[in-house]
Amino acid sequence: MNESSTLSPGEERITGIVEKVNFFSESSGFSVLRLSKNGERDAMTVVGYVAAVNLGQHVEAVGCWHNDKTWGLQFKATTLGVIPPDTLEGMTKYLTSGMVKGIGPHLAKVMLKAYGLEVFTVIEDHPEQLLGIAGIGKKKLSQIVAAWAEQRAVKKIMLFLHSHGVSTSRIARIFRLYGDDAVAMVSANPYRLVHDIPGIGFKSADQIARNIGIPADSPLRARAGIGHALQELSLEGHCRIPEPMLLMACRRLLNIPEPVLEEALRLELSVGTVVAVEDEGAKSYYLVALFRAEKGVAKSIGRIMPGALPWGALDLATVIPEAEKSSAIELSESQRSAVSLALSSKFTVITGGPGVGKTTIINTILDILETVELKVLLCAPTGRATKRLSEATGMEAKTIHRLLEYDPHAHDFRRGSSYQLEADLVIVDEASMIDVVLMNHLLASISSRSALIIAGDVDQLPPIGPGFVLADMIHSGALPVVRLTEIFRQAQSSMIIVNAHRINCGELPFPSPQAGAVDEGAAELSDFYVVPSGSTADILRRLLLVVAERIPARFGMDPLRDIQVLTPMNKGALGTKALNTLLQQSLNPHAARKIVRFETTYAEGDKVIQMVNNYDKDVFNGDIGRITLVDEEESELRVEYDGREVLYESGELDEIALAYAITIHKSQGSEYPAVVIPLSMQHYTLLERNLIYTAVTRAKKLVMIIGDPQALAMAIGNIRSSQRLTGLAARISGGMEEKLRQ
Repeated sequence: MNESSTLSPGEERITGIVEKVNFFSESSGFSVLRLSKNGERDAMTVVGYVAAVNLGQHVEAVGCWHNDKTWGLQFKATTLGVIPPDTLEGMTKYLTSGMVKGIGPHLAKVMLKAYGLEVFTVIEDHPEQLLGIAGIGKKKLSQIVAAWAEQRAVKKIMLFLHSHGVSTSRIARIFRLYGDDAVAMVSANPYRLVHDIPGIGFKSADQIARNIGIPADSPLRARAGIGHALQELSLEGHCRIPEPMLLMACRRLLNIPEPVLEEALRLELSVGTVVAVEDEGAKSYYLVALFRAEKGVAKSIGRIMPGALPWGALDLATVIPEAEKSSAIELSESQRSAVSLALSSKFTVITGGPGVGKTTIINTILDILETVELKVLLCAPTGRATKRLSEATGMEAKTIHRLLEYDPHAHDFRRGSSYQLEADLVIVDEASMIDVVLMNHLLASISSRSALIIAGDVDQLPPIGPGFVLADMIHSGALPVVRLTEIFRQAQSSMIIVNAHRINCGELPFPSPQAGAVDEGAAELSDFYVVPSGSTADILRRLLLVVAERIPARFGMDPLRDIQVLTPMNKGALGTKALNTLLQQSLNPHAARKIVRFETTYAEGDKVIQMVNNYDKDVFNGDIGRITLVDEEESELRVEYDGREVLYESGELDEIALAYAITIHKSQGSEYPAVVIPLSMQHYTLLERNLIYTAVTRAKKLVMIIGDPQALAMAIGNIRSSQRLTGLAARISGGMEEKLRQ
């Protein structure tokens, strides 16, 4: 850092030697360091972001002092960097820290004795002189020179990126990805950072581009802007973007002359990153990956549907009644029709809400086919959904990623069109969660001789990724579809199921018992409550009360194991972050050992959720567990998932989050004994029918909605999210018509 650089009001600059690294994140660069000043005994705590850090390094920080309620006095650094030490003590600690590979404690002392304060100059400018020191040969020398050059490269990259507005927290990621070429690569095209570095958006890259002199009307900027606009629209779930929508998004983002935008779009089309399609004179655009995925799904459906049934011809009038008799169940006419259609088709879609018998139909089909020697594969998008499918059928089920043998190192699937699954029948559950890219991989892996049953609730939230394949399959009108709507007798006594169907039809839930009905001594209990609450403070007060006291006392449920708070959003007073902090304080206040990762405290006994698939650890996105052990010294912890412990080292803690409260989106494919849902008008941008419907259908025994009645009514009346722009339904129906003509 430049000593002469000016400080903002209230800021100061401090320097010191790193005595201890309390915490350092390899991925983000976030650090908690203990520094000592030359000649002073007392160490100080510095918190900030640094590309790399080690014991003994000389550090300079710019920021201000802050008295943290938990951790006491800390120096919060806005910029933090390693600088060359200028004292013999500092140099000794730096060289003995292990930062320069090839120099250990003994060799460092010998070098310092030989060259004193000039030791860095010798390494930098005259490294061949080191050959005169015992223990340094040509191999050791080349190792020292390479390590020193790496430290020099890090410093150069930091200075360049800092000067162009990149925060230290991002520099660590940039250096790890690009290495010594970081300056050259960022200078040539700063917009590549948007795709390569998590957390850097188009606006950040655009600012860097401006800082290094790339003009606002540059073709490079225009092309990057088009890609970014398409990517942002795909994050909203769209695949096919009408031309007016794309141009409007680009104009708003770029503010450049129209000819420059048109030329950039032409160039993107010519290199194939963007694909244009035309239908009845109206032009639309796709990102090439989404275009290929839609085409691939339609092509696979057209390939799988024709051909002979793997189980041959069955006498359905005989086998269905026999299956009912052997299972001691009586199917309704709609269920018999569904079983009959599935056993007469190579590709069947089954959809319906809770209590309508999807599982009964699948089990009946499996019972009937048990008499035929068939290979059946079952799968679902998430680990939790897979577990539920396995429990419901009594058969092994796998996640789609595991079924297709995903290789996390290659970021690809081993299974595909050239290495397909060996199966006579594939059953896919919770298909509403599957986006168009994953569905393309799955269908490509299914042999043309196999039969396929796709099951899911099309009225739940659409997938996180682009497209809504289950809805498009149904709306295509070209596939055999079973839509179940009849609630069966055993389910009619559940107000959860009855009200879920009312919500799905745009109706408010039936009036529920008053909030006091969950108090001790209330006569009759329900499984569905709506607790009207006006202010955010009132919602929070009631939520903490029912989770920590009322539900456990009245229903005998464990607040950690059985009750799940589901909220529409991450941010805000009713978001996951704020709720998790409050619930952690209420439900796990006396934990003996804890560690802090960024601004989150993880303590023994905490409830946590896995945020990404980790195939090495065999834990998956959405898995919920409990922290059983915290090692404060090593900043690592152990989490128990269904009786199995998994170790997380300090650099892996960004894979988990507190799970006292999770988003409704994260709950897809899961079930919990009790669900508590806070609703407020502060959620209004997210309030929609299938969000509430999804949340309610996650509960097995109890639903409690605590919130503003206006927010609930607004959500039930809003069906916005189902309106995703895709071309898949038309491709499926067009492909089927073409097949029929052949």
